[in-house]
Amino acid sequence: MVRRVLATAVAVAVAGGSLAGCGGRSRPAGTESGRPDAAKATPYAGPADVPERLGNDGTTITVGDPAAPVTVHLYEDPRCPVCKEFETTGAAPELRAATVRREAKTQYTLASFLDGRLGGQGSRKAVNALRAALDKGRFAEYHDVLYANQPEESVDGFTDSSLLQLAGRVPGLRGPDFDAAVKTMKYRSFVTEAEDAYERAGGAQDPKGRGTPTAEINDVPVPVRYNGLLFDKKIFGDMLRTIRDNPEAWQAGSP
Repeated sequence: MVRRVLATAVAVAVAGGSLAGCGGRSRPAGTESGRPDAAKATPYAGPADVPERLGNDGTTITVGDPAAPVTVHLYEDPRCPVCKEFETTGAAPELRAATVRREAKTQYTLASFLDGRLGGQGSRKAVNALRAALDKGRFAEYHDVLYANQPEESVDGFTDSSLLQLAGRVPGLRGPDFDAAVKTMKYRSFVTEAEDAYERAGGAQDPKGRGTPTAEINDVPVPVRYNGLLFDKKIFGDMLRTIRDNPEAWQAGSP
């Protein structure tokens, strides 16, 4: 069953062009610079009691019920326009809904390699601000606001002032502690360690490698050739339900 769902995802990717990410591979068909033709933000709509926490490794941020049967681990760079497509018009809204229903939990490793490739500090500043939002229990909401308002990839648009302005759209986030953390890069060591974790996962060492966004489901990497499922809500939702109902088949039948 899982292989059948993956095969369908490949057919979708082939029909729509090569769906890839920001790691040096080709862009999704029908987009300009990887940006969807008409991206509409889908804000995180989870209840206030959906937990957020930093993992014991010091870099993985988890949103959702720790007991959820499906774990989706995402690798993203805040400046990556294909990550924006995934988060706004791709499969992320389906994942958020599953997280709210406590059927899945979402883990994030936040990369910042695009600063080195494009110049500037936008990725690093955004990752630092997201880590500060975690301290306030507002990571998920702020994460969605940043992707919904992502600057052009070539523009180093995540500045202190823009990050603080966008934080004002998340109730309960702005305050002296958060503002100071953004302005002083309080979590610069977290930013470096998170990028290192991304590279160890095989992302940035090869420009034709994993790129962003990429995902692991229950510790099994979704192969690059199946990345099309990250941009199709229905296929991704069906896949999550299949894995929830038969996790052993996913582990045994994974590529």
